[in-house]
Amino acid sequence: MAVNYKMYQDNRKESKTKGKWFARAIHNGVVETKELAAIIERNCSMKKSDVQAVLTELTEVMTDMLQRSIRVKLNGLGSFKIGISTRAAESVKEFSLEKNLKNVHVLFQPEVKVDRSNKARTKALLSGMELREATKHDGTKGNKTTTTKPGSTPGSTEEGGN
Repeated sequence: MAVNYKMYQDNRKESKTKGKWFARAIHNGVVETKELAAIIERNCSMKKSDVQAVLTELTEVMTDMLQRSIRVKLNGLGSFKIGISTRAAESVKEFSLEKNLKNVHVLFQPEVKVDRSNKARTKALLSGMELREATKHDGTKGNKTTTTKPGSTPGSTEEGGN
């Protein structure tokens, strides 16, 4: 399986990279809790309703833990925690959340697996992933796409079909 990407050109007027080309991951849809539960049901002995109940409860418990300033680690997946962004204040006395808070967000840090040699590190969810260009940058579809495996030597590619 491959993660698809498309090429785009930076056309922002004041950008230092104006005219340069970049790759951007594209997504082919969304899978929600009910669909995940059905897939998990097919892969194990639990009923879909049981899986869905566990996933629903997981989101509620995670919300509760995160809002208590507790980091939530799902083994094999990664850790979640709350982060905040603030504007600078001249002093501690001058700081207030009303004036200086920009946003509150959830940070995710994927679990990292280290190989036996303790040199190669792979983030959970990315192990074995490949990248494939979905369409050529000029908008045409090609018969071949370049697939690059993360962690491979820069410039090393494999040719694959669409």
